Amino acid sequence: MDFPTLWPVALAMLGTALFSGVVAGLLGVGGGIIIVPALEYALQFAGVPAQWRMHVAVATSLATIIPTSVASARAHHARGAVDLPLARAWGPGMLLGALAGSLLASQVQARVLTSVFGVVALVVAVKMFLPLDHLRLAGRVPTGAAGGAISGAIGAVSAMMGIGGGTISVPAMTLLAEPIHRAVGTGALFGLLISVPGTAGYLLAQPKADLPWATVGLVSLVGVALIAPGSMLTAPLGARLAHALSKRALSRLFGMFLFVVAARMLWRSMAPQ
Repeated sequence: MDFPTLWPVALAMLGTALFSGVVAGLLGVGGGIIIVPALEYALQFAGVPAQWRMHVAVATSLATIIPTSVASARAHHARGAVDLPLARAWGPGMLLGALAGSLLASQVQARVLTSVFGVVALVVAVKMFLPLDHLRLAGRVPTGAAGGAISGAIGAVSAMMGIGGGTISVPAMTLLAEPIHRAVGTGALFGLLISVPGTAGYLLAQPKADLPWATVGLVSLVGVALIAPGSMLTAPLGARLAHALSKRALSRLFGMFLFVVAARMLWRSMAPQ
């Protein structure tokens, strides 16, 4: 690929990285919901076969979430917004779920997964956007076997979609009586617990495809190098913005974000395969 063709792709990835970092810090997510579609589009210019673009985009997005989650989680922890006891309780299930999800991703029918995720995201978006702050499914966040099942499911689905766990874990935690700011901060840490084992699973993948240079398993190291630094740089800015907003404003913002997530997932589920 010559430079005149490459530099617009590189600039687009850099812009995506800067914006996704702010979103990661602001909402406690890994930014993957923005990175994946941008990467999927850009990879066509890198010569990735059409049938493998989404796989590489998902895997590469998950790898970029590692440094972004570190920066975001540290910023939230500095403000006392990370629930460490909950992270310890949910951590093992989330780690195992993420690893299993990434290893099984190539065997999952994308249409079914995106349909289910889109519907769930839409329901959660309604809950977060409307004044339903007192709606709770439990008096406290469950731990033990129930917590392990919930965290394992969050880790598996998130790894399959190449997104940070906050997209699912934040609304799940708020429904289980976790305050929104602590849910967002803890969700940033969950992004790290998902992205590390999930990326390991994608690195171990052995796709039967002629992928571009510097692609290990399904992870594009070039994509990681272009996106990770920018998103890591702007994640603390998003975290500062989160703590400057009221609880109601942050819930509404997260609800609007999830509406976008749901629309994209449902659109993908209806698109021709």
